[in-house]
Order: sequence, then structure tokens, then C-alpha cells
Amino acid sequence: MSATRIGFIGTGIMGGHMARRLAQAGFAVSAWNRSPGKAEALERFGVAVAAEATEAARYADVVIAMLSSGPVCDEVLFGANAVADAMSPESTLAVMSSIPVDTARRQAELAAQKGIRYVDAPVSGGEKGADEGMLAIMAGGEADTIDTLRPVFAELGRVTHVGPAGAGNLAKLANQLIVASSICAVAEALLLAERGGADPARVREALLGGFADSTVFRQHGQRMIEGNFVPGGPAKYQIKDTGTALALAASLGLTLPVATEVDRIFRGLVEHGGGDLDHSAAILELRRLNR
Repeated sequence: MSATRIGFIGTGIMGGHMARRLAQAGFAVSAWNRSPGKAEALERFGVAVAAEATEAARYADVVIAMLSSGPVCDEVLFGANAVADAMSPESTLAVMSSIPVDTARRQAELAAQKGIRYVDAPVSGGEKGADEGMLAIMAGGEADTIDTLRPVFAELGRVTHVGPAGAGNLAKLANQLIVASSICAVAEALLLAERGGADPARVREALLGGFADSTVFRQHGQRMIEGNFVPGGPAKYQIKDTGTALALAASLGLTLPVATEVDRIFRGLVEHGGGDLDHSAAILELRRLNR
């Protein structure tokens, strides 16, 4: 599989690490990014830089998209000068961006019309997971298509087939609701400990290994205590996911009260000018509200 040619579309915070890892594993990787410098930084790892997204895709067996949103994916992959139009029949398009479930399902239909196999495979694990190849990959699509991608995904993390096209992003929404809610709960708990007179760092240490322990508690809790929020995922991206999840829930006749409150908290952070702050900086918003 190392001879597989990969077109990588979007080499930002996470995509850059992912493209690098694939090139270092021996795959022939051609990458494109709207800001060329981010792709050019990967040349020293053996990544070929494409001037256009279609150039990266033209001879690829697999095209991976790691773009910022559903509308951006639609524009680059299926809009004017579309990546999909440059792809060969029987090649595979793996959209690893977090996009709405309906968008993924529609893209799968468009890809099928062009003879292209489609997988939606969003990830969790952040920049650290992308750097270390420890991402959780939630894949929706045909089982045989996902099986052919396993050697590629293996360099990026652990893949689980969760259902048909669109199911990957449904799993990602579930992931994001848990993460966002956990960030807020950890922030409130550490704030309570601090204001009550305990050492929040010692409280965190005491809770490790208990029922309150989690990856969010370990990683984000430590960053909250240290005030270390750079680099990280911006809060404005968090509300993209919570908003998408709430809209989907409404269409299904579901009311999610915890998710609704978490969405309100993050929207408040963004409205107060903190949209570009790391999402774990919700602790700063909570401190501001409790002055």
C-alpha cells in the first residue's frame, strides 16, 4: 500500500501533521493548502506541493480532505474547479473534516455519480493526536472501502467503521458534545476548588484515576491550571459543532438541555471576543462571570 498516491487537501493545524506522517510512512503525498506556506513547510518531509487542489487530486488513488467546514468542503471538492472532477473513477475521497451529517450524505451521492468511492472520517485527538498518529477516526461508508483505507488510516490513528456515509460525522457530533460538556464541567470544578481555598493542582492530582478522570480532565485540566491555552482549538469551532448537533437533534425531535447550556456558554465566550482563544479557555469566561 506504500505505493498508494495520496492527494492531501488542507494542511492546517492537524492536516499538516497528518500529511507529514503519511509521507514519512512512504506514501507518495501531494498536498495543497489555501495558504501555500503551510504546504510548503512539508516539502522537507517529502511532500510534493501542488499549486491547485485539482493538481493534488489528479493522479491520486486516495484524496484526503482536512478542511475547516462543510461549506468549504463543498466549494473545494464539488464547486467550480472541483477536486472531484479531477479525480479518477474508482479512486477514493476521504473527507476527514468535521462537517454536517447531511452534507456528508450529499457528498457521498455526488461522489458516487462520478464513480468515486466516498468515506466521511472525522477525527478526534487534536493537534497532539495528529502529531503522534494517535487520532480516533470515526468512519462512515462502505465496509470494503474503509478496509482498503486501513493502511492509510493506521499511520494517523485508530479507525472504527461506525455505519454508512454520514455516520462518521454523527459519531463526531457525539464526541464533540461529550468534549464540550466535559471542558465546562472541568472548568467549573477547578474554579470551585480554587475559590473554596483548595489548591486546584492538588485537587486534579487527587482525582486522577477516579470516576472523574478522563482525557479532557488530564489534558485540559492541566492547561487550565497553568493558563496554557496556546496553541489549541478555537472556541468558535466548538460552537460550530454544538450548533450542528443541536440542529440535528431538533430535526429528530430531541431536546438536549445540557448541550444547549454548553452551547450558550461557548457562544458567550465568542461574543465577548474570545472566539480565537482555545476552547478550554472557557475557564477564563467562568472566572469573569464570577468576579
